[in-house]
Amino acid sequence: MMKNKKTDFETRFWSGTRKHSAIGLLEAFFQFNDLGEVKETLSMMLQCSVQPKVRIRKEPAEIFHLYQSLRSLVRAGRLIGGKAKKEMFSASENIPLIIPNSLSKEEYQNPVRVFRNAFKVCSLKEYDEFLSTMVYFSLGNSRCDQENRIVIPYIQLVKMLDAAWLIVERNSK
Repeated sequence: MMKNKKTDFETRFWSGTRKHSAIGLLEAFFQFNDLGEVKETLSMMLQCSVQPKVRIRKEPAEIFHLYQSLRSLVRAGRLIGGKAKKEMFSASENIPLIIPNSLSKEEYQNPVRVFRNAFKVCSLKEYDEFLSTMVYFSLGNSRCDQENRIVIPYIQLVKMLDAAWLIVERNSK
């Protein structure tokens, strides 16, 4: 079981508190952010980053808030993936008919697996660079020429969001 140790996940700009437990941070993330809206905004940011002379229509302050909260979520996910016991957030019930579309059956059963795999695919530094790149290019008029540098972390981040939501849901029961 994970200890309820509080860590600074760099949350003071968006949550008002400096320290959270990893699970507490996920709960705070979803108190401030709607899963569907975050995924939609990330998708728009990705599109704006790869298309020339296209900017996201959201307020820059909104994008910065999302950037800050996603950086924190990635850090909490890294901690969860590294320290949570395998069965800690596993589904005890049968698999529902509808599984978040980014997750496989196995990932739905054990969302910690998503975080472990995400950090095998990309490092924390690569996720930070990805988030910075997405913000920079979606708010500007230029285009990211290295699409492969942002597509893989994007896919992993969407999976992390779905896994984080599942963990919060299962932890609240």
